[in-house]
Amino acid sequence: MQWKKSLVAAVSLVVTASLLTACSGGGSKETAANAPAANEFVIGGNFELSGGQATFGKAAVNGAKMVFDKVNAEGGINGKKIKFVALDNKSEATESTNVATKLINSEKAVAILGCTTSGDTLGMVQLAMDKKVPVLSTSATNPKVTVDENSKKTNDFIFRACFIDPFQGTVMANFTLNNLKLKTAAVLTDNQAPYSKGLAQFFKESLVKGGGEIVADEGYVTGDQDFKATLTKIRGKNPDVIYVPGYYEEVGKIVKQARELGMNMPIMGGDGWDSPKLTEIATAAALNNTFFSNHYSSEDTDPLVVDFVKKYKELYGEVPDSMAVLGYDGALIMVDALKRAGEPNPVKIKEALVSTKDLQTVTGKISYDEQHNPIKAAAIIEMKDGKQTFKDKVAPK
Repeated sequence: MQWKKSLVAAVSLVVTASLLTACSGGGSKETAANAPAANEFVIGGNFELSGGQATFGKAAVNGAKMVFDKVNAEGGINGKKIKFVALDNKSEATESTNVATKLINSEKAVAILGCTTSGDTLGMVQLAMDKKVPVLSTSATNPKVTVDENSKKTNDFIFRACFIDPFQGTVMANFTLNNLKLKTAAVLTDNQAPYSKGLAQFFKESLVKGGGEIVADEGYVTGDQDFKATLTKIRGKNPDVIYVPGYYEEVGKIVKQARELGMNMPIMGGDGWDSPKLTEIATAAALNNTFFSNHYSSEDTDPLVVDFVKKYKELYGEVPDSMAVLGYDGALIMVDALKRAGEPNPVKIKEALVSTKDLQTVTGKISYDEQHNPIKAAAIIEMKDGKQTFKDKVAPK
């Protein structure tokens, strides 16, 4: 695979830009030592380059690098190049905080792209808010990323390039009821992952509201290997479908073990399934009759999608997954904001992000609502013989 090769290029990426430390409050004047460079935009990358979600982070960095490289090749922004510094958070929320600290304090980043998961992104939200450095997560779908759980206020400096859990969970509940014409569901949630808990919550609420029934509600934690005892309990409830809103590492094992237990009903999930590793872990045969919501389909005939897939394959030798396209789109959103900000100033970049309006990206036109969420369609993917096939597209309501 080309991941390692592209990762080395991405992590050492020098897309020339001036990284800017967020003001540490009070309008005090920055010293020369603490101020960002004025002749470049330094954009930090906080990504899962190792650990359980490594394929996510590597794909997102690949996508982002395509955009930043192109901008630099064309002369940069107002003569200023972009320097993209992508660091590894090891797929851990605590390490995400450490990475963000280094990007802001040592690298002098004026904005941060990442993380790919909700839990890792939440790990740096408070720091970014305190330092007043904008964060644009490529694929953190949990609503708590951009809205403070206690105050219910929008986190001023936090944005995302993806749709959110309520939409994704609702899409799959409606798909169960309206497309598959099924009523009863078992839910198997990763109780350690905010992403998984969020999707599970909204799937259950929407399914019940639509007239369905949750007949089993079970859990596991990230890193679990043996799911057969839990799956046996679920089998005893005889659900029409199983909803597993987890990440590909555990999902692959769950699907494989479910099929080994003779559980042949549809198994469904969210965008956390989207990794080339899923088929390797689960096997192609086990993944038949499975579906998941996603941000795009590489089989979409939209000219923007076709062009992106072609260029990505030329560079990296494989079909881009949703993490790659969201890395690409996240970088497009960031570049648009940098152009309108005009200078490497975190507050001005944040203000430019807020005013993003009808920006055309591969996954749709981007305008931010009051909670810094883009409103756009979701794709439904069906796995057939180990391959992703485009099943349907669901527009936001």
